[in-house]
Amino acid sequence: MARIITLCNQKGGVGKSTSAQNLSVFLAALGKKVLLVDFDPQANTTSGLGLNPRKIEKSIYHALIGKIPAGDVVKKTGILAVDILPASPALAGATVELVDMRSREYKLKEILEPLRRKYDFMIIDSPPSLGLLTINALTASQKVVIPVQCEYYALEGLADLLRTIQLVNSNLKTRIAILGALLTMYDRKSRLHRAVAKEIRRKFPGYVFEAVIPRNISLAEAPSFGKTILQYDPYSHGAKAYRQLAEEILRLEGIRKV
Repeated sequence: MARIITLCNQKGGVGKSTSAQNLSVFLAALGKKVLLVDFDPQANTTSGLGLNPRKIEKSIYHALIGKIPAGDVVKKTGILAVDILPASPALAGATVELVDMRSREYKLKEILEPLRRKYDFMIIDSPPSLGLLTINALTASQKVVIPVQCEYYALEGLADLLRTIQLVNSNLKTRIAILGALLTMYDRKSRLHRAVAKEIRRKFPGYVFEAVIPRNISLAEAPSFGKTILQYDPYSHGAKAYRQLAEEILRLEGIRKV
């Protein structure tokens, strides 16, 4: 049964899609079968793996509103054992259509359930907001990874998100656990970045990954070529950091590498 992990942060531009893509490929490189679920209408994860979201005939939107089974939407990425449930801009309209549906907060969970036996991990990339799509991404998952940029307002955003997850757990009868906060776009030469990282570790002890994602040119360039960092620059600092993150998650989940 797949373990389902959502990458979530209500702020945009924190490296969420980059982390979803690269965590998935490094979990696959360590011998796991992974389904990458793009649940963001911006579809950055879909385009980052070389698919054109505007040319996809069937996307996760069609499965979500009940037109077709999610299994009919899954596409091979050609990268190791990573499949993708692609997004398209149509997903933005799903929020309106979901409002009148029964169990509207659990639709993503429902469509993923039949696929869980086929994968070791499902990694969900959620939208940069706290709307109905993000609530669906949270209720579908068991664990949450929170990418956090090392900047001044990061602490407030992290505290707000932790409160939101507590509210979801208490109101929707879920048991979502925090796997960890992931420091992204880190520049060790920056005094501010070092100070913010230290403060996050102090305020949220035991909830911050040892792996830190550096500010890295290769990581920024890779999506424009429709590639992950493993394909684009496998020996870069960014690639090493995502490999370390994948290994750390396997260790935290008590799963052996193959």
